[in-house]
Amino acid sequence: MTQFHHEHRFTMITEPTDPFVLARELLEQRQTTEPTDATAMTLATADASGRPSARMVLLKGIDDRGFVFFTNYESRKSMDLEANPFAALCIHWAKAAEQIRVEGRIERVSDAESDAYFETRARGSQIGAWASRQSALLPSREALLDRVREIERRFEGRPVPRPEFWGGYRVVPERVEFWYGQENRLHDRVVYVRHGDSWRVERLYP
Repeated sequence: MTQFHHEHRFTMITEPTDPFVLARELLEQRQTTEPTDATAMTLATADASGRPSARMVLLKGIDDRGFVFFTNYESRKSMDLEANPFAALCIHWAKAAEQIRVEGRIERVSDAESDAYFETRARGSQIGAWASRQSALLPSREALLDRVREIERRFEGRPVPRPEFWGGYRVVPERVEFWYGQENRLHDRVVYVRHGDSWRVERLYP
C-alpha cells in the first residue's frame, strides 16, 4: 500500500487500483465541499489540422470505461472529435487545491445511455437542446427564442424525446493524473498510465 501526502492527509492507493475508483471517490467528496459546480471541467480538443480549442463542460459520469459528458453532435467540439478522436479533460477544485487531468481517445456513448440521461434533464433543458444549433451563427437572440417557442409548441402536452443530433461522449483514458496542491509549490502529482488492461502508477516532479 502506497501513501501520498496531501495537506496533512494521506490518500491511500492500493495497487492495482484503477484511476476510476479514486476519481469517483474524490468527485463524491468535492460535490459537498466545492462552492461551485464540482462537475465543471475543461474539455480540450483539436481539429483535423491539430489546432486546439478548449471550453467548459459538465462531467456526467465516471464508469469503468471512462469519463462521460453530453453535447450537440453538430457543435464545434463534436466536429473536432469526429475529425480527431482524442481529447483532454481537466477538473479543478479550487477550494481543495486538487485537479484530475485525463487524456485519451473518444467514443460516443450508446443511444440507450444518451436516452437515459436526456430523460433526467429538466424540460427546459430538453427544449433547449432541440432549439440550439450549437456553434452555428445566430442572427439574433430573438431568433433563438423563436425556436424555443416553436419547439415548446411541437412537444406541448407530451414528453420531449432526445434529438438524434444530441448525445454523449466518453473519454477512454490512456493517462489520468491526480494533482494535489502543497505548500511552496511542492505539489503531489500521481499519474496512472494504461498498459493494456492494467495501470502503472507513477509520481512526477511538481
